[in-house]
Amino acid sequence: MKSPLLSLPGAVPGEGPDEGVAAHYGDLFREQRALADGTGFVDLSHRGVVTVSGADRLSWLHLLITQHVSELPPGQATEALILSAHGHIEHALYLVDDGETTWAHVEPDSQRDLIAYLESMKFFYRVDIADRTDDFAVVHLPAGSITEAPEDTTVRETAHGRDLFLPRARLTDFAEASGPAIGVLAYEALRVEAHRPRVGLETDHRTIPHELGWIGSAVHLQKGCYRGQETVARVQNLGKPPRRLVFLHLDGSEVTLPSHGAPIRLASEGEEGRQLGFITSSARHHELGPIALALVKRNVPVDAELIADSTAAAQETVVEP
Repeated sequence: MKSPLLSLPGAVPGEGPDEGVAAHYGDLFREQRALADGTGFVDLSHRGVVTVSGADRLSWLHLLITQHVSELPPGQATEALILSAHGHIEHALYLVDDGETTWAHVEPDSQRDLIAYLESMKFFYRVDIADRTDDFAVVHLPAGSITEAPEDTTVRETAHGRDLFLPRARLTDFAEASGPAIGVLAYEALRVEAHRPRVGLETDHRTIPHELGWIGSAVHLQKGCYRGQETVARVQNLGKPPRRLVFLHLDGSEVTLPSHGAPIRLASEGEEGRQLGFITSSARHHELGPIALALVKRNVPVDAELIADSTAAAQETVVEP
């Protein structure tokens, strides 16, 4: 779905998973600084929007997801995962309940598979599941923003800012009243700085929640059963995950950033050394310079100097080995 805000002056279309919205509007670092200062908004209208209504919605969702939501108060934001039977991450849901309906935004184009799974698990529960992506656009207001959410808009408020479920027909009017518009590259740079994982970038077909630091924020360890819980409990109680997320400061003299999937090796072994992991996300930060998140083997020393492709990288621990 192509955002109407791509017609704003200076808009450069996003690529990959962020196709359909603006990557930036002509000045990446100015946009990052504005976002960090609590001004402007980010068009995330390419993300999927799913709602669950009905009297059993919270108790039913509680059975399916990794988060404790059976008594989720109206207006309280949370996040949750849906795992495979083997405990691998399939979906991340960014949730809020308004007292009558649970709203979630998810990765672009993932809502169809999510809804198919949810529909298969309805059984006799009083729930109605809907794809509201055509009707509602996600808009992000950064922490500290004084912009007021339009009336009758569902708001999901977190430490990082507010996500608005805005009627899609009002997106252009909102942009005119609430600018400046900020591209998704600035939003992603601050996400990488904050070490926040994203499904499809920080995950592959075998990623488990412990590897990304999602225990606690998205996985509740004292709730009842859900698909994949056995893997979560076994790793939590008996072992360590095979990989761990790290934050990387990249050599600023390089012209290009290492792309998603770029191999990570020990600097001492050079470009022909053993692959120890891969880049998951990379960005140019307005203060830190080039940065990245990477998934590496658990036994990689925390003080090891690394290279991503040919780019030198110094690591910071996100998930303890």
